[in-house]
Amino acid sequence: MQPGYDVAIIGGGVVGTAIARELAQYQLNTILIEAGPDVGAGTSKANTALFHTGFDAPPGSLEARLLKRSIKLLGSYAREVGIPIEHTGGILVAWDQEQLAKLSALQEDARHNGETLHSLTAAQIYQKEPKLGPGVLGGLLIKEEGIICPFTPPLAFATQAKLNGVDFLFNHPVTNITRDHKFTRLTCPPKTINAKWVINAAGLHSDKIDGLFGFNRFKITARRGQLIIYDKASRSLLSHIILPVPTQTTKGVMVSPTVFGNLLLGPTAEDLTNKHDTSTTQDGYLSLQKLGRQILPALDREEITATYSGLRAATQDNDYQIHLDENQHYLCVGGIRSTGLSGSMGIAEYVVGLLREANLSLQPTETFKSVTMPYIGEDRQRKASHSSSRIKQNPDYGRILCHCEQVSRGEIIDAMNSPLPPTNLDGLRRRTRCLQGRCQGFYCIAELVDIMAQKGSKSRGELLACDQ
Repeated sequence: MQPGYDVAIIGGGVVGTAIARELAQYQLNTILIEAGPDVGAGTSKANTALFHTGFDAPPGSLEARLLKRSIKLLGSYAREVGIPIEHTGGILVAWDQEQLAKLSALQEDARHNGETLHSLTAAQIYQKEPKLGPGVLGGLLIKEEGIICPFTPPLAFATQAKLNGVDFLFNHPVTNITRDHKFTRLTCPPKTINAKWVINAAGLHSDKIDGLFGFNRFKITARRGQLIIYDKASRSLLSHIILPVPTQTTKGVMVSPTVFGNLLLGPTAEDLTNKHDTSTTQDGYLSLQKLGRQILPALDREEITATYSGLRAATQDNDYQIHLDENQHYLCVGGIRSTGLSGSMGIAEYVVGLLREANLSLQPTETFKSVTMPYIGEDRQRKASHSSSRIKQNPDYGRILCHCEQVSRGEIIDAMNSPLPPTNLDGLRRRTRCLQGRCQGFYCIAELVDIMAQKGSKSRGELLACDQ
């Protein structure tokens, strides 16, 4: 029988990797098991990328408490490791009398959550954002709301965890769970992993994993959000995130800058039975364009760079589903919904606190290795990557492969040589920004595939097949 781990984490999204990083600070033998080929490759990569204050979380909820803690932790960590964040501020806009009437209640909920929202008249909103469409009645200013890179946080968490001894197992979905007096056995064919404690951070599939432990506490519905990304030339149309008045079902369709220099419109909110359906649809595209035309009419004249969709975990509950079962040495971290990115570090800290209360021995490691990530935000133009001194040291940093996003051959090779290298083109995109500009890889994909085939374990044909 193979040796057992102290802790096994199921799920390599932003929450699972944040937990792995947190546990890496202690003398534990930890493994993260991910069904897919990479960390941060599911729900975590395809979201609205808000650095969310949690102003609209249910007052008194675990979500509200952990978000408040997490934005402090994540803000500090972002500065430390190089995660792009911009504090643009947000404006929540009321477009009809019903929405206008909800603003005072939202202000009160935000006050309970420790956030101050400032009332704005229609005239004040148009002064801040003169290109908004007609019909604004009033709104609220959320000064601390911001935008964040959705790709770098799980990569940073996982890289730091890996450097500090956490094992990673990819392409191994957990299909069965049994327990004896010493270990929980996780069947993830063809392997079996033994662990003293199991943490379920399986996102869209966390209800299934919870069921394998004998529970029926919540049901995850895949809520698809389709989004449109506009060309960088549109970025000057807005300074703030333009948020709708949220409903019981969704936070609604917004228009927001991104840290990559684009504008984003979305998401839709479509409940699906298929937890793998990330397709985009004509109906979704047309509905978003219609709303975008009302919110920011000038969008109609802007070029569209890409459309995409992501699936978020919706439950019948309005709070995180974090449950500890001390008898089975099992901790469920489910129902994280749309705030997982902003809440990730607060959730991880809380989870480790629960394990401590359950008497898991947590002895700090003597050293905890730090990490610095490649900075892929637009605001700094990644000058360090293309500096004359760096190019003189290695000319590959002066050889631009992805001209849309100004990514050099040196940066591509660095990604392939990193502690957790990409195994497909999507993974390379999330590490470097290549392939997500105007041409969507039309001009650079051949050379990128050549480098990945040379440096990695897949052939050119396999890499191109993975991209379909």
